[in-house]
Amino acid sequence: MDIDRREFLKKLGLSLGLSAIASPLNIFTGYAADTRKPNFVILLGDDCTWSDISCYGGQAIMPNINKMAKQGIRFEQAIGSTAMCTPTRHSLYTGIYPIKRGGYKNHSAVKKGTKSIAHYLRDLGYRVGLTGKWHIAPKESFPFEVVDGFPKNCVLQKTPRPDLTGPKEFMTRNAEEPFCLVIASVHPHAPWTEGDRSQYPVDSLKLPPNWVDTPETRSEYQKYLAELTELDRQVGTVMNLLQEEQLAENTIFIFASEQGAQFPFAKWTQWDGGIKFGMIACWPGKIKANSTTEALVQYEDFVPTLIDAAGGASVPGIDGRSFLNVLLGKTDEHHDYAFGVHSNTPKGPPYPIRSIRSKKYKLILNLLPDSTYYQKYLMGYDATWKSWVEKAKTDKHAAWVVKRFEKRPEIQFYDVENDPYEITNLAEEPKYAGIIKEMRTKLEAWMKSQGDTGIDTDVL
Repeated sequence: MDIDRREFLKKLGLSLGLSAIASPLNIFTGYAADTRKPNFVILLGDDCTWSDISCYGGQAIMPNINKMAKQGIRFEQAIGSTAMCTPTRHSLYTGIYPIKRGGYKNHSAVKKGTKSIAHYLRDLGYRVGLTGKWHIAPKESFPFEVVDGFPKNCVLQKTPRPDLTGPKEFMTRNAEEPFCLVIASVHPHAPWTEGDRSQYPVDSLKLPPNWVDTPETRSEYQKYLAELTELDRQVGTVMNLLQEEQLAENTIFIFASEQGAQFPFAKWTQWDGGIKFGMIACWPGKIKANSTTEALVQYEDFVPTLIDAAGGASVPGIDGRSFLNVLLGKTDEHHDYAFGVHSNTPKGPPYPIRSIRSKKYKLILNLLPDSTYYQKYLMGYDATWKSWVEKAKTDKHAAWVVKRFEKRPEIQFYDVENDPYEITNLAEEPKYAGIIKEMRTKLEAWMKSQGDTGIDTDVL
């Protein structure tokens, strides 16, 4: 070999070696290859029943969320531990189950000293902001930077359109500093006053099979679906902003629907209409497009997942577990069971409920089964519920539905895989006795581990 060729190969080898040292990312692919910390954007709906979202088979017109689903991963088994705004957000931000952390009732506060994602990501070099609805307390547990732009009041008769100036400034403030921004929409929380109702002719609407068909029900459902389309419009504006500012590639963008809407068998319950939520996550090049997962996840899993994706270590005392490997398509399994809690006070008389859910079965324990369920916002003021009660006076089906909602047995057991609206209670079926016993044992063990004393927690 002549000397020129030897020198060439020597220099080539040295060049390749230095290149590998300087830029190791060039020889790998996948998440591990990218040392940049990803940004996080979480857009949270407000009282949005998962089954009404179009990509889950619902009637709402939601082209932007459909686009998200085609670009990312859709979760089929996302289960909240509560079905009320404040405790759901506490779960999302702290990673701790309701009774253990406090703040498990609506409009309540977590225990003093409780930390949140605002602390954990800030310690990892992130700026952490929130725009829109707050509904969390106390401030020291949730030291988000307040970002102007999205409306904060969820009960206005006329809600202003979001101003993206604040979110854009927050996202683009420092290209060297990763960010986490929670966008807490107030849609489609009642009163349903936004959106184009003409897209939803009342006579053409398909009502859930566990509802009572009345003109009031159809009218309220029409208004709600129109506001769901307004929520979708907001999702589209955020997607466009991420693209315009060239942030999409290194941002994990998650849409989640919070909990069910203000209809019977949804919000303020432990039925799936209340605690199951829709969730879609996008991360170009990392999350497989147009994919789905049956992994069982809860809101408490968000905190450890974001910490994991940011390269942080696990935090002692957090109940949730990272589902980063689910996002990356490395597994389709997560929890074996999801757990749920409902405390009715101060929005009604005590009515404590606990639940445990696998992918196939749901066990609900009503801890005061001799009591009558009552929730003042739904049953005191709501036109839909009042129309059901009136129709129940002359209609057997309506009477059965109303009674079923107000008077519940101690044990409810459903095959949620084959009975998604949880209409047939299988608790008295002998063939399920073993499964019920096993799930109840696991639920009671979980309650004990959380310091959950059951009935005693549902007091003023």
